[in-house]
Amino acid sequence: MSTTGARTGEGVVEQTAAEQTAVEGATRARTGPGDRTGAGARGEGGSGERVRTFSTGRMLALARAELTLLGRSKASLLTMLVLPVAMTFTISSTTDQATLDKAGLTAGAMLLPGAIGFSLLFALHHGVVGVLVVRREQLVLKRLRTGEARDTEILAGASLSSVIVALVQCAVLTAGCAVFFDMSLPPAPQLLFAGVALGVVMLTALGAATAGITKSAEASQLTVIPLMLATMAGSGVFVPLEIFPDRLASVCELLPLTPVVELVRGAWTGSMSASDAFGHVLTALAWTVLSVLAVRRWFRWEPRR
Repeated sequence: MSTTGARTGEGVVEQTAAEQTAVEGATRARTGPGDRTGAGARGEGGSGERVRTFSTGRMLALARAELTLLGRSKASLLTMLVLPVAMTFTISSTTDQATLDKAGLTAGAMLLPGAIGFSLLFALHHGVVGVLVVRREQLVLKRLRTGEARDTEILAGASLSSVIVALVQCAVLTAGCAVFFDMSLPPAPQLLFAGVALGVVMLTALGAATAGITKSAEASQLTVIPLMLATMAGSGVFVPLEIFPDRLASVCELLPLTPVVELVRGAWTGSMSASDAFGHVLTALAWTVLSVLAVRRWFRWEPRR
């Protein structure tokens, strides 16, 4: 699904004006109380160059502007809000009771982790890739970077709207699944919070890394497919890893979204050992570190030609 919004006719004028609002909002926030940069500050080399300090105000200003743009893009809203719900219903219709019995799972313990996984995949990862690629192609990132905003502020601010949407959707789907399947509170809630938190950080970084190797907004519809297919095939959202052969299950445990799904599932089953939980946490952290390194190495702030 496209995440770039309309590009012709009346939609172009509206989108361009909104993008200008994003830049102006971030620029105004630079002079807020969170910005400690002084006119006389010097860099380490003593050249008189301004020292860039992290400003929460600038980041939040950019995030508010991105939320406004998101509300005006029907295609983005369709991808981020409708697809996770549709995929959740797909899981419920393709999973039979024999599979659940073989894996020792209930319907809720099978469906809910998959719903959270798809929310993070479509609302967060796809959203971050689309936003960063489109803003780079329109030179918004380049203009922001010429001011006081640091690279971390720009990337975090642009991604924060997708993070908010993903977290809200995770909460709504969790409540819906809990009511529909009459699920009680999870016996290991710390695994739920750990899984969602690690998933948000990891998929945000992975989205920025994917945007770094994506040449255009049109190409972003293709570069997100490998993670989507890998998740559907081997992260335990459609078929529990418990029924896979041991070697194949060990390989699937190394996929990016598998730790999130398994930690959330373990929160409700209460059967995950501390060593297994620690292994999933390490896998998620490893993917996060690799993604951050990829962003530092390959992310481009100007259009790729």
